[in-house]
Amino acid sequence: MSDTPNVVVAGAGLAGLVAARHLADAGADVTVYERRPEVGGRVRSRERDGFTLDRGFQVLFTGYPAVKRELDVGELDLRRFRPGAVICSGDEGTRSVLSDPLRDPRALVESVFNRRVTTTDKLRTLALRQDLSQRSESWFFSGSDTSIREYLRDWGFSGKYIENFVAPFYGGITLDRSLSTSKHVFAYTFRALSNGQIGVPAGGMGAISEQLRASAEAAGATVVTGEGVEGVDPAGDGVTVETTDRAVEADAAIVATDPKAARDLTGVDAIPTDGVPSTTQYYRLPDATPVETGKKILLNADDQSPNVVVPLTDVAPEYAPDGHQLLCATFLGDDARFRDADDLASDAQAALESWYPERSFGGLEPIHTDRIEFAQFAQPPGVHETLPDAADPAGAVYLAGDYTEWSSIQGAMESGRVAAETLLAER
Repeated sequence: MSDTPNVVVAGAGLAGLVAARHLADAGADVTVYERRPEVGGRVRSRERDGFTLDRGFQVLFTGYPAVKRELDVGELDLRRFRPGAVICSGDEGTRSVLSDPLRDPRALVESVFNRRVTTTDKLRTLALRQDLSQRSESWFFSGSDTSIREYLRDWGFSGKYIENFVAPFYGGITLDRSLSTSKHVFAYTFRALSNGQIGVPAGGMGAISEQLRASAEAAGATVVTGEGVEGVDPAGDGVTVETTDRAVEADAAIVATDPKAARDLTGVDAIPTDGVPSTTQYYRLPDATPVETGKKILLNADDQSPNVVVPLTDVAPEYAPDGHQLLCATFLGDDARFRDADDLASDAQAALESWYPERSFGGLEPIHTDRIEFAQFAQPPGVHETLPDAADPAGAVYLAGDYTEWSSIQGAMESGRVAAETLLAER
């Protein structure tokens, strides 16, 4: 390899853009090829009739170490949710706030008198928060594993707490309301929630990807969109990359595509290709009266259709034109991907009207439905021990993607840094 290595990065998602920036910072000549016309992978936004629609409901965890390292959060103009959530039940016609009194003192009284969660469970939550806050970064995703449900049972949490709060809340994070996901995901995200906040950029989640692109280009990387990578052939000390338009000779390549494409390009069987689906529907509400949530997510304690409802403009007014509100609802499981959009909207309207009997939602209008077959890779207990390493492909080819870490924005950005550092150390 020359003193100025020539590196191709396949894919301009978060992992690929972070890898490109670190490589360029180190003096490499980097070109990123992305088959879509825009960057971001799974973290993208679009504009429709003045509304900002993210690709599925997503939030940024400011407590993630990679977020602090790779992003200028201040420049993202983040609109932040308040800690906790509102537990909603149509059967009981109730809305009850559960929050972290250490980070949200304004919700202390409501949380203390929340009858859907026992005092014992509230105290255990604080004890768990204290325990995880003292753990080192290396403790997470190591050691024995079990499901989230079993982990919480071992901590002594009641079934009522698990079903009313954790199942819908972590159903939104892991897309798995059964809580059969690895406890490592719960522990890491719970600590991140305790150490930071969640929010969305005023310009949509796609602003994260655009900032990473700008950082990579400022470091000297070239980002080419509308041109995908179709083949990666390691030969001798280098690699030949076949794009949709050309053949490129390079000293090394980083494959940062989606998992299925990455497995096809590299032949690494350890790349997980079992996906978890998610369906998000966006609604226009032509009513200037806000759906009051206290800037919290609404959890459906009764059902996963919808699992959560988020009045986005309660948190980020920029997501909708003046005089309108934008809400979204997430629906879990394969069935939701094939249900009629009007049926999904009826479920969301019925849920809202049962939670807010004092107002009408007759004007709720679905404006877009995201049906995402592969929103995350499946993360059952033990899966993280089987994930590939950045250097697993043959020759001068490396992997960057959350499938080398864990399925999250943190995992994607961390994987990009690790892939770049591994390449530079080995080549």
